Amino acid sequence: MQEQTFKITADTGVHARPATLLVNKAGQFESEIEISYKEKSVNLKSIMGVMSLGIPKDAEVKITATGGDEEEAIKGVTEVMKEHLGE
Repeated sequence: MQEQTFKITADTGVHARPATLLVNKAGQFESEIEISYKEKSVNLKSIMGVMSLGIPKDAEVKITATGGDEEEAIKGVTEVMKEHLGE
């Protein structure tokens, strides 16, 4: 299992466009990938799940990947996070 924590710095938090980018990136990997916020975790491959978290600016989220390509999955999701959402 690989995991990475991020702080959301985008003014609008995790809204539809960056959430779609995250979901699309996560869908490229076979590993199970989850995003956690406020003790609730959802499948990062589900746009409805990600949007249901309502992640605002300055929130801390954790991405967890489990599977054969978990390292690559975390790297890919990290790139999208740093480009569009946070640090």
